[in-house]
Amino acid sequence: MVSAEITFTSVRGHMMELDFPEEYRWGKCNPSALFQAPITTSISKESEKLAQNLSAEVRGSDMLIIWTDCDREGENIGYEIAQHCLSKCKNLVVKRAHFSAVIADQIHRACMNLVDLDLHAVQAVDARQQIDLRIGAAFTRLQTARIGPLLHVDRILISYGPCQFPTLGFVVDHYRRVQAFVPEPFWYIDLRHKTDTHSTAVEFLWDRKHLFDERIVKILYGRCKEAVDAQVISVQCRPTCKRKPTPLTTVELQKNLSRLTGMAPKKILDLAEALYQRGLLSYPRTETDQYDNDFDFVGLLDKQRHDTHWGSLVSELYASATGATVAPGALKYECPRNGRKNDKAHPPIHPTAHANDLRTDEKKVYDYVTRRFLASCSTDAMGEETKVCIGMGGETFHTSGLFVKDTAYLKLFTYENWSNKSIPEYQERQCFRPSSLTVKQGSTSAPKLLTEADLVHLMDKHGIGTDATIAEHIKRVMDRQYVVTQKQGNTNYLLPSTLGMGLVEGYERLDTSQQLCKPKLRRDTETKLGLISAAQRTKDDTITECMDEYKKIYDIVERDFDRIGQAVSAYFQALPSSSAQSFQTPAQTTKRVTAATASYDIPKCHCAHECKSSTDARSGRSYWSCGKQGRADEDCGFFKWCSAPPSSSSESSMKRQRSTASCHECIMCHCDLTAKRCETRKVRYLY
Repeated sequence: MVSAEITFTSVRGHMMELDFPEEYRWGKCNPSALFQAPITTSISKESEKLAQNLSAEVRGSDMLIIWTDCDREGENIGYEIAQHCLSKCKNLVVKRAHFSAVIADQIHRACMNLVDLDLHAVQAVDARQQIDLRIGAAFTRLQTARIGPLLHVDRILISYGPCQFPTLGFVVDHYRRVQAFVPEPFWYIDLRHKTDTHSTAVEFLWDRKHLFDERIVKILYGRCKEAVDAQVISVQCRPTCKRKPTPLTTVELQKNLSRLTGMAPKKILDLAEALYQRGLLSYPRTETDQYDNDFDFVGLLDKQRHDTHWGSLVSELYASATGATVAPGALKYECPRNGRKNDKAHPPIHPTAHANDLRTDEKKVYDYVTRRFLASCSTDAMGEETKVCIGMGGETFHTSGLFVKDTAYLKLFTYENWSNKSIPEYQERQCFRPSSLTVKQGSTSAPKLLTEADLVHLMDKHGIGTDATIAEHIKRVMDRQYVVTQKQGNTNYLLPSTLGMGLVEGYERLDTSQQLCKPKLRRDTETKLGLISAAQRTKDDTITECMDEYKKIYDIVERDFDRIGQAVSAYFQALPSSSAQSFQTPAQTTKRVTAATASYDIPKCHCAHECKSSTDARSGRSYWSCGKQGRADEDCGFFKWCSAPPSSSSESSMKRQRSTASCHECIMCHCDLTAKRCETRKVRYLY
C-alpha cells in the first residue's frame, strides 16, 4: 500500500491574459499595427492570489494532477497551471485526469488512469486567443475611433468580435425578411363530412393545398360541385410510432429548454454548470449524442427509483433492465438510440445523482435533463394511423386518424404530446355527400422574429462558436446593445438595434471577398482550429493564414470606412438628439439603443439618400425606394413598405418586384456567394 499526502486546490478559469506591449496600447499606434504586434502573456489581476496559492502549495510536491474541465478550454487552463507550477518546481511530474462527472466511480477511475496533457488542444486554444485578440482589438479600435465622433458621444466602445458580428448578422438578416414580407392571398377548397357516429365533421385536406389564382380554384371547385358525391379511393392502416429523443447535447439543452421556459441560453448553461459542480449532472458542455457501449444505464436508473414524481415509472424501467418480470403495459427498458455526433470527450448530458432540494430554475434544468435521459432509456410510443384518400370532380383530398396504443416514453417525457385523433370508418369505393364544400381564402404568414433558441440553432448550424460558447456570444451582442429584445406574450424576440442595423448595413456596402457579418469566415477559422486539435495543422500556419486574410479585409474597411459611417449615421440622424446617445458606453451601461423599428418621417436608403415615396399600382400601398430610383446604374435597390398600409378592401398583397441588376446582384446568401435568382411558375422571384 502506497501512502501519499494530497492537497486539493482550485482556480477560476484562465489564469493568464494576453495583451499588447505598452507601445501598442490604445491610442499609441495605428490599429493595423496590431496584426503584427508582439503579444505578452501575464497573470491576470484577478488570478494573482490564486497564483500565489499555487506557488505555496507546489513547494515540496512531487506531482501535479490537473482536474480542469475535459475540453479544449480546460486543457489550456490546465497547461497554464502546469507552466506556472513548473516555474516554481522544475522536477514536478504533471498528469491529467479525465472525467465527465463529479461522482465517486468516475473520480476513482480517472485517478487510476492518469494521462498527459493534450498539447494539440492547448495550441488550438492559443491560436484562437491570439487570432481573436488581434482581430478584435484592431477592428474595435477602428470602429470606436471613427464612429464615436459621428454620433457625438464621448467614451463609447463599439466592439467587434469574429463571432459577435456573424451573430448580429443572423438577427439583422432575419429581421429584414420579416420586415420585407408581404402576405399573399391564396384560395383553397374546404371539404368536410359529418357522420352520425362523430360529433364533429371530418376535415379533408385538398392535395393541392392552396393556389394563388382565385379563378382557377373556383373552376376546380365548380367541377367538384357538379360531381355531387365524393368517392373513397383508398383506406390505408399502418403502424406508426413517435420516436423517443436522442441523448442530450449542450446545444439541444439550451435550444429546447429556452423554448419551453423562456430562460436565456446563457442562464440555462450556467445552471447546468452549477448542477455539475454539485455532482448532480454530468459535464454540460458536450457535442456528443451517443453513449459508449459500456455505459452504466442500470446504475443511474437505480438512483432515480425513489423520486416522488417519476419513481414508480423508473422502477418499471429498472425491473425490465435487470430482467425481472414486469406487468403487462409497464414501461420497458431499451438502450438509447444513437445520434450523429461523438466528440470522443464527454458522454451526453445526463443525471448522475438524485436531487430533491432544488430551487425553481435549477429544478427546471435538472428535471428536463433527467426526464430526457429516462425517456431515452424507454421505448418509442406506438400507434396505428389510418389514412383516407377521396376523389371528387377530378380533385383528391385526404384525412388521417390516429389510435395511440402505447405512450411509452411519453409517460416520462411530459414535454411532448401524442394523442388520439378519431375519424369515422370508411371503405374503399364508398360514396358520400360532403356536408360542407366551400372555397375559402387565406394568406401567407410572415415569419416570426428570432428567439434566442432560434439563434442558438442558427449559430450551431453555421459553425459560429462552440457548444460551450454560443450562449456567451448571444449575451455579448445583447450586452453591447447591438441586439435588443421585444416581449410578445411570454416570448422574448430579438431585434437589431439602430446601431446594430447601421453596422451590418455599413459592412455590407464594402467590396470585400468575405463579409464580416456572415458566418463563413468564422466557420472556416473554427474548422482550422479543429484541425490543430486533431494534430493535422500547426498553430503558427493557422495564425499566419488567418491574419493575412483578415488584414486584407481590414485594409478595405479602413479605406472605405466612410460608407460604414454613413450607414450608422443614417439610422441616428432621424432620431432626436437624446435618443441618438441611448446606446451602451463604458460610463452609461444602463442606457438602451432605440430599436431599429423606430419610424422615421423620411428614411434613408442604402446609399444614404432620402428615400422616394411611391405607390404600388397593384396594391395601392405606398413604399419607400432608393432616392436615385430611375437611374438603373445607381439605384441601390432599397425597398420598404410605408408603415401605414391603405385600408381599401381591394388591397392586394403582391410583392413589388424590382428588375434592376443592382438589386439582385447585391443579395448574398450565408455562404458569402451571390444569391441565385429563380423564377417560379407563377412568375414570382425568389433568392
